[in-house]
Amino acid sequence: MENKQQCHITSIGGQAVIEGVMMRGPKEIATAVRTPDGEIVVDKKPIASILQKWKFLKLPILRGVISFVESLVIGTKALMYSAEFFDIEEEEDKKKKETMTEEEIKKLEAKESKMKNAAIYGSVAFALIFGVALFMLLPTVLVGFIKDLIPISFLATLAEGLVRIAIFLIYVSLVSQMKDIRRVFEYHGAEHKTIFCYESGEELTVENARRFSRLHPRCGTSFLLIVMVVSIILFSFISWENAWMRLGIRLLLLPVVAGISYEIIKFAGRSKSKIMRLVSLPGMWLQKITTREPDDSQLEVAIASLKAVLTENREDDKW
Repeated sequence: MENKQQCHITSIGGQAVIEGVMMRGPKEIATAVRTPDGEIVVDKKPIASILQKWKFLKLPILRGVISFVESLVIGTKALMYSAEFFDIEEEEDKKKKETMTEEEIKKLEAKESKMKNAAIYGSVAFALIFGVALFMLLPTVLVGFIKDLIPISFLATLAEGLVRIAIFLIYVSLVSQMKDIRRVFEYHGAEHKTIFCYESGEELTVENARRFSRLHPRCGTSFLLIVMVVSIILFSFISWENAWMRLGIRLLLLPVVAGISYEIIKFAGRSKSKIMRLVSLPGMWLQKITTREPDDSQLEVAIASLKAVLTENREDDKW
């Protein structure tokens, strides 16, 4: 039987990566990966957030926008780090390095590092553009063809929101059928179970973590669904008269939508009220697709990642 009782709520979050889990604590980020030879390798780095440098960025709504962008960058870096363990280096490249001097190898590695950073930010930019095009612009265009048949502007916005949610559900359902993605979703479940185990106050062991739910109210999946609902409400105030102006205003309001959604998901993760449970419910249902039951070896990886970001000083956690 799953134990959902929590003794304390933390600011710890995470993300599943290729054969591993990334955990983000109050002060550090750790990515644990099970390598092809079965070893668990943990990479730990301090958090270098712009929120720590400029206090005004921690204002409600604004902090959500910053956190969303930073999470995309951190998540992409963790994903690319995990992928390195499964990249097969070309035989030609191996032979080339054998003939190079130590200085030449260092220069090559520095060049590869710059290319990797460019690839990370390029991936984030592509993800944002792809997400906006598929989940924001496409529904607007589709509903635009029939908007003349809908007499009330709010109903057109509602129809657009329902189309957006339908596209999102279809997309998630299709990608979940891919074998590699299913493995990632299993690690996603391991991440949630491990965080729940820690929040319950129990010892972080595979046996304990196994008993907890794989559905967590503070999940990024829930965040995306809340973004769509918030956008329906906020965009209902935008006129349908000019399609291009409507699209432009929507793009400008996206940071506001993300910021409001962040505050909602943050509050929902800490609140035990019945209202917030209802708000979290659709996202929890969606997690039944984006998470799967992990095996013990995957729970071991998630636990290793979480332990790496835990410190004796828990002043940043809310007990």
